[in-house]
Amino acid sequence: MKRIAVFASGNGSNAENIIRYFRANQCGAEVCLVVTNKAGAGVTERARQCGTEVCVLSPDEIRDPAAMLGVMRRHAVDFIVLAGFLLMIPDFLIDCYRDRIVNIHPSLLPKFGGKGMYGRHVHEAVVASGERETGITVHLVSEQCDGGRVLFQASAGVTCDDTPASVEAKVHQLEYEHYPQVIRDFIAAMPDLSQLSAHKVVEG
Repeated sequence: MKRIAVFASGNGSNAENIIRYFRANQCGAEVCLVVTNKAGAGVTERARQCGTEVCVLSPDEIRDPAAMLGVMRRHAVDFIVLAGFLLMIPDFLIDCYRDRIVNIHPSLLPKFGGKGMYGRHVHEAVVASGERETGITVHLVSEQCDGGRVLFQASAGVTCDDTPASVEAKVHQLEYEHYPQVIRDFIAAMPDLSQLSAHKVVEG
């Protein structure tokens, strides 16, 4: 059974959707841990109601290799999934989990990506620009913000009557529909993790 850690900072609806999806489907993977940088975030209660362990780490702890990798090792984490995580992933964690960290971005990258482009800010920019299409991008995490290899995109139309709130609702629906399945397919396609040198974090 491959083990997933979900990193989230906010309300946690995507995180809960992912947890429940992998619990309900025989995918050969499970969400074993939720990591958050905000003790009061909604994701903490959602995860606990699902029976999933939660680890609250400060930004300094997340940037500390001994602390961060220690958590990953203790929970034998194989993959990391970002679901509204608002901190940059440190380079050492990207290196240890090379091509095993997945993020979802609420636009059709490369449009509306990069520093400052997250959450409602993205939808406001889409509406302000007069775009007639938006969507989601699932991509691997690299050292470049929103620059990792694209795994999947899905789109939704934007009308002249749309507001940032209505665009956000459309994007959320795409996230709920597609993100767990893209994660499932990506993990299923990975080779035996014992053959990956990056698995050193789990081996200690």
